Amino acid sequence: MADPSSYRPRPGEIPDSPGVYRFRDEHRRVIYVGKAKSLRQRLANYFQDLANLHPRTRTMVTTAASVEWTVVSTEVEALQLEYSWIKEYDPRFNVKYRDDKSYPYLAVTMNEEFPRVQVMRGHKKKGVRYFGPYGHAWAIRDTVDLLLRVFPVRTCSAGVFKNAARTGRPCLLGYIGKCSAPCVDRISPEDHQELAEEFCDFMAGRTGTYLRRLEKQMMAAAEEMEYERAARLRDDIEALKKAMEKNAVVLADATDADLIAVAEDELEAAVQIFHVRGGRVRGQRGWVTDKVEDVTTGALVEHALQQLYGEETGDAVPKEVLVPALPEPVEPVQEWLTGRRGSNVSLRIPQRGDKKALMETVQRNAQQALALHKTKRASDLTTRSRALEEIAEALDLDSAPLRIECYDISHLQGDDVVASMVVFEDGLQRKSEYRRFQIKGRVGDTQIWHGAGQDDVRSMHEVISRRFRRYLAEKEKTGEWADGEDATAGGESDGSVLTGTDEIMNSLKDDDGRPRKFAYPPQLVVVDGGQPQVAAARRALDELGIDDVAVCGLAKRLEEVWVPGEDDPVVLPRTSEGLYLLQRVRDEAHRFAITYQRTRRAKRFRAGPLDDVPGLGDTRKQALIKHFGSVKKLRSATIEQIQEVPGIGRKTAETIAAALAQAAPAAPAVNTATGEIIEDEEPDTTGGSSGEPVTAGPPDERRGQET
Repeated sequence: MADPSSYRPRPGEIPDSPGVYRFRDEHRRVIYVGKAKSLRQRLANYFQDLANLHPRTRTMVTTAASVEWTVVSTEVEALQLEYSWIKEYDPRFNVKYRDDKSYPYLAVTMNEEFPRVQVMRGHKKKGVRYFGPYGHAWAIRDTVDLLLRVFPVRTCSAGVFKNAARTGRPCLLGYIGKCSAPCVDRISPEDHQELAEEFCDFMAGRTGTYLRRLEKQMMAAAEEMEYERAARLRDDIEALKKAMEKNAVVLADATDADLIAVAEDELEAAVQIFHVRGGRVRGQRGWVTDKVEDVTTGALVEHALQQLYGEETGDAVPKEVLVPALPEPVEPVQEWLTGRRGSNVSLRIPQRGDKKALMETVQRNAQQALALHKTKRASDLTTRSRALEEIAEALDLDSAPLRIECYDISHLQGDDVVASMVVFEDGLQRKSEYRRFQIKGRVGDTQIWHGAGQDDVRSMHEVISRRFRRYLAEKEKTGEWADGEDATAGGESDGSVLTGTDEIMNSLKDDDGRPRKFAYPPQLVVVDGGQPQVAAARRALDELGIDDVAVCGLAKRLEEVWVPGEDDPVVLPRTSEGLYLLQRVRDEAHRFAITYQRTRRAKRFRAGPLDDVPGLGDTRKQALIKHFGSVKKLRSATIEQIQEVPGIGRKTAETIAAALAQAAPAAPAVNTATGEIIEDEEPDTTGGSSGEPVTAGPPDERRGQET
């Protein structure tokens, strides 16, 4: 690890002008390329106290061994040179977008004597017109199949073309009218070139003029009683309209624009681009990148623009580019785009109307792309194994933590305090093992703190204590004790300790074969928080005498990993799969906790008098309301009438009647204009009696919650 002061330029050596700089490592490899309006001010930021630098920037400057720069005249030149050097050197610390797949384009080879329509991937070639990209190659083939009826352009390969010319017989498409058969001289090179130009014009969005021309030709043919020709033109028009329907109009006034959206987290970012031509979405593509440098959303947008338009000129750069955040400064980027297009380009954030609505759609696609990328990455067995090994090495564990439990506390200003427990086994979610807790402010019979409050530390202590008290109770029940412990304490009739894999697995199940709720101990407990939460979790385990479960915490601010008893956090490498897994576990615990907290809050707001009746569940609440029609009518019913509801016995009916008698009825509604009391039925305020599940998670998430 190099000391940045060892290669820091001398004062006054760095010019105060625009330019591009390169950091190189000890092997002279370029590891970072950046641009600046003022090289002196920008480079000075890298050579300050390391403690003040962002962790990713700190890693870069300590990896580097030298820095050099090139002075340019304008910021636009700096932007162009930065892009060229990133493409040339592929620096490891720069943001580099990578396609999540190789997108297919519809290509027309206008550089050939007889242009050919085909599907193309990879780098673009000179003299070829491209349309798209498309999500799937079959989408291109479906569109081309419809258009070949009207524009019978050549689609065959060079080998098929030469063979047809040699034999004097066209292929099948030539016989059925979907190819003009230039191979057998049915059409001249000039006419076929013009046909290809018309195909390109239609694909570029200039559809209205061509459709109107066909309609005029159809009407003229009908007037001249050329009905077969009129019918053929009618079918051509229908084929074109059907092809146009595949791309619905999303922006009015035949707008040409590209919409760019970014979805990001602390580690990665996904970019989605919609290409709109003639007011219709003509293509879509996306990229994913690791955030290996400290970068803002505006900077991500700038890198995306460089990637998207760095090799493009002319109409390939649209008149309008809509983005979620503007680069800083925006003027050089806008000037650079204008230079690539050859005319003015508008770079802005949509504020209202159809463009903003379409941007929201692009944003949803970006979020889905990021989630899909994470899912694919997490499903890889090799990656998961490496992640677990990295966690074990970083936390100095004896073995990889095959079972990880993560805990998070959620509340709204101290109310409805709840906790979540999520489980990952072998790096994958185990949703059937998820648990939820209502924070009570006590452990066992001991009051440990008062009031709801916002004390996440004490809440964490409580939830860890309760979870592992249950674990010890289950362990005692099964008789699974460590060496030297009393094997008969668990109440086993024969006083023996269970041995063997099958016996142990059976002991962890209830009589009906279901796994016991808290019978499996984790190798690692992760808490959402920093040093205080980690200390609380470790203290709870120590109080219970559990010393074989490791504890760590993941702080959101800098993604630092905290371990008990240490003043400094463990900083995992930016590209660490272990850090990615810990972050994913932490985010899942947060999602599960906040979902439960919102559900409890909503249920509290909907609470009604029937919720206070002990032993009365949602099914019988619904039956009561369905039978009587309202709580008001139920309140006035006798015990015998309540017993008429299926499932309601004498004792339950008496309990219901007593509870409704104690509950004060809702105040009557009053017409403020006349002062008249409005006699209306009481609304259904039975809380959760609508039959909706308690949480948005799968059914097994709702099973076995601890309250």
